[in-house]
Amino acid sequence: MVLQDQELSLRNAVSVSEAGLQAIHAGSEQIDMTPLQIVDSAAVAVMLAWQRQAQSLNRSLQFIGVPASLISLISLYGLTDFFKLVEAATPERH
Repeated sequence: MVLQDQELSLRNAVSVSEAGLQAIHAGSEQIDMTPLQIVDSAAVAVMLAWQRQAQSLNRSLQFIGVPASLISLISLYGLTDFFKLVEAATPERH
């Protein structure tokens, strides 16, 4: 599943969470977060819900393209080891 929004925050957490839960239930094992530009702590809560859903179905879930700001929040909450994270590529500076 690829996130369609550029934001995952309290404003849209419920709708994004529901879309992700449906995708996981349908068999998705990856959440592509590359489009995200704006996140807050609600994004971590949504990821936890997705991770729990995958675990309840005995599936592995990988988050790809995770923005550094979200990885920072995850680290702050001590949840880095709870998720399979692939950080978003950062543009090269010349």
